[in-house]
Amino acid sequence: MTNTDIFTINNAQSFRDQALATFKLQAANCQVYREYIHHLKIDVNQVSAIEQIPFLPIGFFKTHQIVSNQHPAEVIFSSSGTTGMSHSSHYVTDVALYEQSYLLAFNHFYGKVSDYCFLALLPSYQQRSGSSLIYMVNDLIEKSGHPQSGYFLDNHHDLLQTLTDLKTRNQPTVLIGVTYALLDFVEKFDLNFPELIVMETGGMKGRRKEMVREELHQQLTEGFGVPAIHSEYGMTELLSQAYSLGEGIFQCPDWMKVLIRDTNDPLTLIPEGKTGGINVIDLANINSCSFIATQDLGKINADQSFEVLGRFDNADIRGCNLLVQ
Repeated sequence: MTNTDIFTINNAQSFRDQALATFKLQAANCQVYREYIHHLKIDVNQVSAIEQIPFLPIGFFKTHQIVSNQHPAEVIFSSSGTTGMSHSSHYVTDVALYEQSYLLAFNHFYGKVSDYCFLALLPSYQQRSGSSLIYMVNDLIEKSGHPQSGYFLDNHHDLLQTLTDLKTRNQPTVLIGVTYALLDFVEKFDLNFPELIVMETGGMKGRRKEMVREELHQQLTEGFGVPAIHSEYGMTELLSQAYSLGEGIFQCPDWMKVLIRDTNDPLTLIPEGKTGGINVIDLANINSCSFIATQDLGKINADQSFEVLGRFDNADIRGCNLLVQ
């Protein structure tokens, strides 16, 4: 199996085979994951189904270097958080995998990057280093090749003028923004740009009170004049993203899968329609750990889409969290 084999996955059997192969590889080569499996007294050779794979608690990225090879890190992504909190670090030894993952995922859900103008309203992310989101958006802006693609901090008048111009030109446009910044904008201006893709990345980051998703999305749809608000579900510890094209219903690319665990028994998975902890299989994480138990709560639907319903009570506030529903 090569690193790029994951991007050829096109059915459940292929995903299963590559997930199990990745599990055995990481159980042998990722020291932290190997020790975690050992403490659980799990026999790697007896794991024959995805449902039997143990998921590494995401908190280990705050305290350990999670790597599955000895190559030097090409980039180290770090999580956001409030002052005094510990931060996660993701040591990425092959950043080309991240680039391929987000480019192929965007192409799958939205089409060619070069067809779009990308506008970014991500002030809190721009003001720190190590953001995987900023890395992705930088690349999308560059690869779009559109002269008006770029970042906007607090210059909302410039953003309004740019959006108005793009609407007049019938230019397909993506506005990706942190939640509080999008709300700040629509409190000042009204727009009617129904073709615009507004993609919120979640997180109030202590700037505003938390809102239920329905209330948030209603304000944003009315403010931008769009039929739905899109969302991106990703985090520092992953190299893939799931996308919602509206209503908070997320779909994964073919090399990513979400499972739901029992909140009281983290080694037990629960069926569709039940709320529990979100486990993520991200096969793009082949050089770190592909099996992550997050601190998010959610549920899986019958079509394998999923919803994010909040966070565990004792979980840290994170820049990438989504809003309690």
